[in-house]
Amino acid sequence: MYQKLSAIINSVSPISSKSLAKIQELVEFIDVKKGELITAVGQNNNLEYFILEGICKSFLYTPEGDDVTISFFMSGSIISPYTTRHKDGKSIINIRALTDTKIATINAEEFEQLMLEDLEIRHFGNTVLRNELMGKVQKEIALASLKGKDRLQLLRDNFPNIENLIPHSDIASYLGVTTISLSRLRTQS
Repeated sequence: MYQKLSAIINSVSPISSKSLAKIQELVEFIDVKKGELITAVGQNNNLEYFILEGICKSFLYTPEGDDVTISFFMSGSIISPYTTRHKDGKSIINIRALTDTKIATINAEEFEQLMLEDLEIRHFGNTVLRNELMGKVQKEIALASLKGKDRLQLLRDNFPNIENLIPHSDIASYLGVTTISLSRLRTQS
């Protein structure tokens, strides 16, 4: 498991084995079953999450009770950082495992302390935040400016094979289309 965690970290911003060891000392591994919530709106949550295996999504509920997918997190990725998913110590988004998932967690306050003490870890953490911001901006631009077919292609580019791994209702929600429209788009492309 530590090798998978190292690979995730080094894919974002390579760090020395000394700095990596500091992170590994604080990591705990958890298994999350398909369909289980990792965190829910209003829940106390102070963890950073690294997806070692599996797929998760972040989402919110509409006033009508429908869920709207915000992001997907595939094997080898990092769930949105703590600082972007909480307010006053409570989660502002829901995160659910879409498949059985193996996750490495680290206490966000302890990780923040490591960032203050270690320049390499600080650079890694700041790179994760920048990547998160860029991903959100790119999604907003795509939703505002691209046709459904182009948004589907962008999803395929960013999340290869995802259509064969998770429910199409989650994909449609992420793309801002109905499941019927998604079916048509898939047929056309």
